[in-house]
Amino acid sequence: MAFRKVSSILVAGCFLLGSAGLSQARDHDDKCEERVHKAERKLQDAERKHGEHSRQAEKQRHELEEARGKCGHDRDHDRDHH
Repeated sequence: MAFRKVSSILVAGCFLLGSAGLSQARDHDDKCEERVHKAERKLQDAERKHGEHSRQAEKQRHELEEARGKCGHDRDHDRDHH
């Protein structure tokens, strides 16, 4: 009888820990996507204000690629979907 209680507690604990991990992963993904979108906006602003081939736009383009890389985005995959 005590074994069943301990087993139930362990199963419940594993479920809670797994759920917390998924929640944290989703939160990380949301923050990552937010950083990518912010970098995209900054690039668009720099291109509009300084020109597509300006050093400001190149800097923002580099920062966008870094943000995408940190989020695990595939550059060609993103280009196909935007």
